[in-house]
Amino acid sequence: MEGSYDYYKVLGFNRKFKITERRPPPDVIDAFSLCTNMESEMSPYQFRRFLIEFQGEEEVAIDDAKQKMEQALHHFRPNFTGCSFTIDDFFKYLFLDDLNGPITSQVHHDMTAPLHHYFIYTGHNSYLTGNQLNSDCSDVPIIKALRRGVRVIELDLWPNSSNDGIHVLHGRTLTTPVDLCKCLKSIHEHAFVSSPYPVIITLEDHLTPDLQAIVAEMVTEIFGDVLYCPEVGDNDEFLSPDALKHRIILSTKQPKEYLESKQDSSSSEEDLLFVGKATPSDIKNTTATDEESSRFLVVDSEDESDEDEDVENKKPGRKAAVEYKQLIGIHAIKAKNGLRKALMVGSGRGKRLSLSEQTLERAASLYGTDLVRFTHKNILRVYPKGTRVTSTNFRPLEAWMHGAQKVAFNMQGYDKSLWMMHGMFRSNGGCGYVKKPDFLINRDANDEVFDPKATLEVKKNLRVKVYMGDGWCMDFSQTHFDAFSPPDFYTKMYLVGVPTDDDKKKTRIIKDDWIPIWDEEFTFPLTIPELALLKIVVRDYNVSEKDDFGGQTCLPVSEIKTGIRTIPLHNKKGKKFEHVKLLMRFHFE
Repeated sequence: MEGSYDYYKVLGFNRKFKITERRPPPDVIDAFSLCTNMESEMSPYQFRRFLIEFQGEEEVAIDDAKQKMEQALHHFRPNFTGCSFTIDDFFKYLFLDDLNGPITSQVHHDMTAPLHHYFIYTGHNSYLTGNQLNSDCSDVPIIKALRRGVRVIELDLWPNSSNDGIHVLHGRTLTTPVDLCKCLKSIHEHAFVSSPYPVIITLEDHLTPDLQAIVAEMVTEIFGDVLYCPEVGDNDEFLSPDALKHRIILSTKQPKEYLESKQDSSSSEEDLLFVGKATPSDIKNTTATDEESSRFLVVDSEDESDEDEDVENKKPGRKAAVEYKQLIGIHAIKAKNGLRKALMVGSGRGKRLSLSEQTLERAASLYGTDLVRFTHKNILRVYPKGTRVTSTNFRPLEAWMHGAQKVAFNMQGYDKSLWMMHGMFRSNGGCGYVKKPDFLINRDANDEVFDPKATLEVKKNLRVKVYMGDGWCMDFSQTHFDAFSPPDFYTKMYLVGVPTDDDKKKTRIIKDDWIPIWDEEFTFPLTIPELALLKIVVRDYNVSEKDDFGGQTCLPVSEIKTGIRTIPLHNKKGKKFEHVKLLMRFHFE
C-alpha cells in the first residue's frame, strides 16, 4: 500500500513523491504470533516471554516487562487504558531506541580495577577548533568533548609574549591562543556532566619554573579538593576509576629542577627513564637491538622529544619545582635512551609513555609483546602524527590491540576513524572508561603476555539480519537525495577489529523507497570479539555521482544485545538523527 506524501514542482513538472507504508517484517509478525499463541493482543506475560526467548534477556520479572510496555505505550498511545500490545504497538515498540536499543545504557563493567586496566576516552590538542596550523584555540571544544564523555583533555602550555602568563596553543603554529585559566574553569564546570569518572588533564608543559609555580597555584585554587594529588606511601598501582570518581588528575613530566635535585642526590638516569628496574627476564624477552630502538626518536613526537629545552630557564629555586611535582598524579616519561629501555617494566609506581602513531606502528612490528607487557603496569598513550594538519585521525585498533589505554584523537572534526572511537566508547554506558579484555591485562597459563601477531581460531560468529530502515523522510528534505525520485538506499557493514576479523558486507539496493526493506542476513566470523566494532553506513546509490550519505553508527561487538533491535543512525559528526533508524537482528553462535 502506498500513500501520497506531497507534490513538488521540479523544472516545470509535477513530481509525486510516494512513501511506502511501514509494515512489520515477517520475523516480527512470527515472533508476535508465537508469543501470543496467535491472539490479536500481547499481554505482559507474553511480552516477558518475547524478551526472554527472542531478545536473550535473563531474569525478566513480570513487573519489569509490564513497566517497559507502559513506557512504550506512553510514546505512541498516551491515553491507553489496558496494558497490552497490538501487532502495530509491538512493531512501534521495536523502533524505540531508548527501550530497545542495541547496547545497554548503564555502566556495567567492574570499575574497581587499577586505572591502567581500562581503555580511556582520550582527546588530542583538545583546545583546537579546527586544523592544527591556524585555527582558533578555545575552551568550547573542551566543553563539547567533556559533555560527550571524553575523559582525557590535552592542553599545550606556553609562556605568553611577556613571559608573565600562560597561553594554551599549538606551539610554533599560527593558532590563536586561549587563556589557561579559562580552560581550567571550563573543565571544572563540565568535567562530570556526562560521567562521574575521573578526568585526566594531559599537560604538554613548555614553561619556565616560575610559570610552573603559577600553574600549581592556579590548578590548586580552581580545582581545590577535586584535584587528586598522590601522597607519599601510596600503593604503586594506580587507583581505580571508582576510587577516583569526581576527581581531576594532572599528567605531565616532572619538572627539570626536581629531576636535577634527584640527580644531585645520586639518583641514576635509569631511575628517570625506566619504570622501576628491569628484570633479567624482561631483558631476555626483548627482540630488538639498541640500534633499532634509536630509530624511534622522531621529530614531531610530543612527550618523546625535548621541545621545552629551548624555553628560557629561569630558576626561582627548587621549592616551586617540588610543589609543582606534588600535583602530578600520573608522571610522564620519555624514551630518551631508546624505546626498548623505556618499555622495560619493573617495580615502582606506574608511569605514562607517549608514542606517535608511526612509532607505535614500528614498535609493534619489532616487539609487540613488550608493548603489551608495558601496559600491564603502566599507561601507554598514542597520538596522531604531526602531518595530520587537517585534524584527521588514524585507525585505533592496532593501538588497542597492543594494550594502549589512551588513544588520543582529534575530536573537533569527523572521519571514519573517529566513528570507530565513538563506537568503542559507547561501551559501558558511555562513561569514558572501558575495561580491557582479560588477555590484555593478565598473563596466560604459561606466564606469557598476549602476542598480537599470534594466529587465533574463530571464537564465535556474529549473524546480522538487516530488516529495514525508516525516518529519512522526516530528517531530510524530499529532494535531498534526488530531485526527481525517492532515494535508492543500501546498507554497508564493516567488521573492524584485529586484521583477521576485518570484513565487510553490503545489502542490495532498494530503488525509489523512503522506507527500504532489505530482509538480508550476513555472518561475520570473530577471533577476538572483545576488540571488534561493527560499523554500519547507509548510502543512497547514484549512477554517475558519489553515493549520498544517509547515516552511520558504530557498535562495540562485545556489547551488542541479541534479538531484534533498533539502531539509531548519526550524521558524519556523530550527532544522532532524530528519526533515522534501522531495524536489525543480532545473534551470536
